[in-house]
Parts: sequence; C-alpha cells; structure tokens
Amino acid sequence: MHLLLIEDDLELGRALQAALKVDGLTSEWLRRSADAPRTLDSTVFDCVLLDLSLPDGSGFDLLHRWRRDGSNLPVIVITARSAMEDRLAGLDGGADDFVIKPFATVELISRIRAVLRRSARQASEVWTLGTLTIEPRRHIVSLGGVPVELSPREFRLLLELAREPGTVVAKGVLAQRLEPLGEPLEFAAIEVHLSNLRRKIGSEKVRTVRGVGYMLVA
Repeated sequence: MHLLLIEDDLELGRALQAALKVDGLTSEWLRRSADAPRTLDSTVFDCVLLDLSLPDGSGFDLLHRWRRDGSNLPVIVITARSAMEDRLAGLDGGADDFVIKPFATVELISRIRAVLRRSARQASEVWTLGTLTIEPRRHIVSLGGVPVELSPREFRLLLELAREPGTVVAKGVLAQRLEPLGEPLEFAAIEVHLSNLRRKIGSEKVRTVRGVGYMLVA
C-alpha cells in the first residue's frame, strides 16, 4: 500500500517513512502545503497522513479542499494540536482518524490498517471474500481453508482487486498501484501475474472486462 505523508518535521518524517517501510508500506513525503496535490488520486495513494501545522499553510485547508472536490481517500490527521475543537474540526471536516503527537509508530500503523479495512469494507485483519480469505499484514491467502502460495507481486495484485470486489479495476490503475515508487508496470507483465494468480485461486474468481480492466468475483 502506498501512502502520502505531509509532515514538515524532518526527524519525524524520516522516522515515519522508515517505520512504514519496515511494515511493508511505501510512501511519498512532502513538507509543504504548496507541494500537496490539488486533488487526491486513488490510483496513486491508498491513504494520507496529514499534519495540520505546515510552514506555508494549514492542513485543514488541504483537507477541506480535497473533500469539497469529492475525494473519499482516507485521511489520518497527525498533529500536536490536542484541543477538543481541533479534533472535532478535523473529524467533522472529513478526516477518518485524528492522532495526537507524540504517538507510537506501531499505534499509527495499526490505525492506518484499520482505516484501510473500513475503506475496503472489511471488519477485521482477515478479509473474507466468499471462500477466499486474505490477511494483508501477514501476506497469507487461503482458498476454502487451504493455504495458497503467492509471489509478492501476485499477492499485491490480489489485494488491489480485493479492495473493490465486484468492481472493475482499470489496467492503468493496477499498473500504477503495483509500482507506486517507479514507472507503472507494463500491461504485459500484469497479464502474466494475473494468469498465475488465476491458476492458483481459480480462473472464475478474476473476470476480465475487455478494454477496461479486471474484477474480483467473491
């Protein structure tokens, strides 16, 4: 999963990126409000970690603009501002969670996963889609209770499709999400990984919508 981190503190930003990487989460780090994207692209990011006190503006302004423009991408506010009115303003303004500094990185990562579970409409760490179960944190997949061995790329592909079961995910979206820090994956490579995935979980579980993309069938 790929996150957008907007935090001006150098020490904290470096520590957060390192902690996220250890837990298998990639991230892009920005330090100024002016560098933040005008709109949030769900094909690029899975979640945003947003500081409120930025050197050139307020995180509240970014949050309000994103929500006004219709983005539903999860946003977790990370801030030293602990006053009740700030917390209420953040949550009422569209934040999905509000974390007060200083915080333990393990707690923040747990909150990130909880927010992402909610956005994927999953109630626990084990995602259940028919006979298929996925444990994102442990990289474990089972089909009818039988473990399925997937390569890292196959697992990531399955996870991206499982985030929106029953919904077509465009090829371009998958290409970007599978390589968030580099050049988008070539469509031919996606086809190869998808073929291997189908062989392991059942060809009927991944449907191709010609000219558009792919859909996971629960």
